Amino acid sequence: MLEKLDQDMISAMKNHEKEELAVIREIKAGMKQAHIDQKRELDEDLLIEVVSRGIKTRKESIKDFEKGNRQDLIDKTLGEIEVLSRYLPKQLTKEELDQVIDQVFQEVNPTSNKDMGKIMGKLTPLVKGKADMKEVSSLIQEKLKQL
Repeated sequence: MLEKLDQDMISAMKNHEKEELAVIREIKAGMKQAHIDQKRELDEDLLIEVVSRGIKTRKESIKDFEKGNRQDLIDKTLGEIEVLSRYLPKQLTKEELDQVIDQVFQEVNPTSNKDMGKIMGKLTPLVKGKADMKEVSSLIQEKLKQL
């Protein structure tokens, strides 16, 4: 993925794709910043973390743009999300996500909402970058209510 990011950056420069280039540069800058601040290795996990954070921020921005009735900004932001999504692993379907959650529930055997932390602790490494963690959290809360 890191090599693909570099290749896409070169391609965007050659083809004068300003929006795509800006997003790729933002990813690289975010990775370098985390590398310096947190002394983290420049690897796939860091890439996934930076890209996921970028997508989350943009989704929150879209909500604000909808309130302000700014379709132009919504379209631009959706394009940025599309570029960012290229650098994430294949996303889990709802059925696959439910399967993983069920497996973790069998391992942890939760009894109440107080076990949410244990469940998220086991589940996060399995789905990180492959699913929206906000969605995962709400699915777990629904299952916990059914107990």
